[in-house]
Amino acid sequence: MNLPIASLERVGTADREDFRSAVLAGLASAARAIPARFLYDARGSALFDAICELPEYYLTRTETAILGGSASEIAQRAGPGCVLVEFGSGSSVKSRLLLDAMPDLDAYVPIDISREHLDETAARLRRDYPKLRVEPVSADYMALDSLPAFINGARRIGFFPGSTIGNLTPEEATAFLRRARRLLRDDGALILGVDLKKNSQRLHDAYNDAAGVTAQFTLNLLRRMNRELDATFDLAAFAHEAFYNSIEGRIEIYFRSLRPQTVTVSGRRFAFAAGERIHTEYSYKYDDDGIAALAASGGFAIAKTWTDPERLFAVAWLQAAA
Repeated sequence: MNLPIASLERVGTADREDFRSAVLAGLASAARAIPARFLYDARGSALFDAICELPEYYLTRTETAILGGSASEIAQRAGPGCVLVEFGSGSSVKSRLLLDAMPDLDAYVPIDISREHLDETAARLRRDYPKLRVEPVSADYMALDSLPAFINGARRIGFFPGSTIGNLTPEEATAFLRRARRLLRDDGALILGVDLKKNSQRLHDAYNDAAGVTAQFTLNLLRRMNRELDATFDLAAFAHEAFYNSIEGRIEIYFRSLRPQTVTVSGRRFAFAAGERIHTEYSYKYDDDGIAALAASGGFAIAKTWTDPERLFAVAWLQAAA
């Protein structure tokens, strides 16, 4: 559970069909799972914003502090006239820390799957940075093969904050980095936010807050299915479950059936056993060696890493390797 890839304020026909197909396929599979991107409807996005303010959830405020303290050095490394390319830009909140430190930026290219959300963000940025060229790209960054032609002559600096890399399996993370490496070219670099391995209790608390906001966030997926897919989930019959898997080095998040029950979704019936879990999200954590290995797998090398005093989180400058 990191920064959302997209916040879908209005669900169109294509979005609803994508949601329906993914849910039906996920519930019919042997290892039941629903992709994490569907957690972020309007209410889910608001709940995630609330999670970011919780005392247990250190990720957002820690990364923000690191970026604030290192923005000037990042700007020096990027150099003048470069293009900042953000993968999964969302509201571009953290990007502003870099934009403020890079007044000679040639352009900012936010990439997001939600066209409407992207246009709203771009409009705000153009208002607040009237001299900055903002060129949004509406696309799935996991499948993007090219960037706007106008940036061909400029150095490309990628930005992938929020420990969103942790939501990807190692294989998916490698595939993303390889794609980013091709898009950013030989003289490019990637600024990557990574959550670090730490005390398991600290991790557990971050995803099981005392106020129960994270539980509401997980179970909101059931509410969304009821509203958009004519499902019959009883929210009181399911529980949020999140734990740290130390062997895999990841947080695993599920919703769990509290009793035997049958639920209808878009006219199809699904039986749940008591204790049965439906997976919604992974959040992989890395150590220094893991970050280095991940970077190398994608064609990058670590040139610099910034972290906080407690070493909870890291922001790494990954240079495109020869």
